[in-house]
Amino acid sequence: MPYYRSVGEVPRKRHTQFRQPDGSLYTEELMGQEGFSSDSSLLYHRYPPTAIVAAEEFTPPGHTRLPNHPLKPRHLRTHQLDGAGADPVLGRRHLLANDDVRIGYALADRPSPLYRNATGDECLYVEAGTLRLESSFGVLDLVAGDYVVIPTSTVHRLVPTGDTPVRLLTIEATGHIGPPRRYLSVRGQFLEHSPYCERDVRGPDAPLLVDGADVEVLVRHRSRATGTAWTRHVYAHHPFDVVGWDGHQYPWAFSIHDFEPITGRLHQPPPVHQTFEGPNFVICSFVPRKVDYHPDAIPVPYHHHNVDSDEMLFYTGGNYEARRGSGIGQGSISLHPSGFTHGPQPGAAERSIGVDFFDELAVMVDTFRPLDLCDAAVECEDPGYAWTWTRHP
Repeated sequence: MPYYRSVGEVPRKRHTQFRQPDGSLYTEELMGQEGFSSDSSLLYHRYPPTAIVAAEEFTPPGHTRLPNHPLKPRHLRTHQLDGAGADPVLGRRHLLANDDVRIGYALADRPSPLYRNATGDECLYVEAGTLRLESSFGVLDLVAGDYVVIPTSTVHRLVPTGDTPVRLLTIEATGHIGPPRRYLSVRGQFLEHSPYCERDVRGPDAPLLVDGADVEVLVRHRSRATGTAWTRHVYAHHPFDVVGWDGHQYPWAFSIHDFEPITGRLHQPPPVHQTFEGPNFVICSFVPRKVDYHPDAIPVPYHHHNVDSDEMLFYTGGNYEARRGSGIGQGSISLHPSGFTHGPQPGAAERSIGVDFFDELAVMVDTFRPLDLCDAAVECEDPGYAWTWTRHP
């Protein structure tokens, strides 16, 4: 995250003696991106974070990837995946994936194991319910509408906290996720044209100190042979032993309800909705907003063909006028791939004339390599969606 935070106890100078009450040294740990060349944080542990007592291969729940053949638009009904409770990490149902990003959905009612994703950042979106992110940086409490970005290799666990299961859209990158560079100054401050700023961002504000010995952590990591692999590490001491930290890298949350929409006299293209960028993909937020005020404006999108990208849209609230008659509803995901021209359903353009406000909430992921379908996508697909442009609602 592009601004500095200091939480808990840290010494006045980095890389200097910092002693515990018994006179022993705290152990300093640097977590940094791109070697020593980008954002980082310094964490101060009571015990060495390197002390593992066991390591073994771990096999997570499996999934397969199928190409989008024959090429066509898809509609996935994530709420059809409801079933027995699961945890927010191992219970993810993978839907869409390429070599840059993996998109899934979880319905979770129990805490996850301690987990470290060493292959890339994760961005989670809370569709419904409440959730607590516990990490070596502290705690973040999350509610419906929150995004949370979890930096690569952060040891954490996800704990549903409400009376009902939490629903999550999960976006797993193979690199780093952050605000679009065009929103930031050369020193990392949000600029005036950005649709959100530092005041909208939440980070942990106190250490989370947990005692324990022989603590298991599941690690998803890079593998030359298979791309990714999993290992179960057993740590001599609990990783949540950090008394303080400072820097620019930490888990952070941002509510979609704090995204300030950019509007104009004529229909604005999707880049005005961009919220985050990742390696070869972007994440956008569609929020309730006033729409086009040119007297002859057509507020719904024009038909368009993104020749370089696949477009995935997760519908998470309100009424999506452009999709009326297609079967899209709460929790739906549409996939409009490169090679297919998409746009509003028949009749939507005419109906939108004179409308001055859209009450819609959606998360969009545009990828610059094709998305494959995973098992869960096939399981919850609406097979009639591709033909909905040929009929009026």
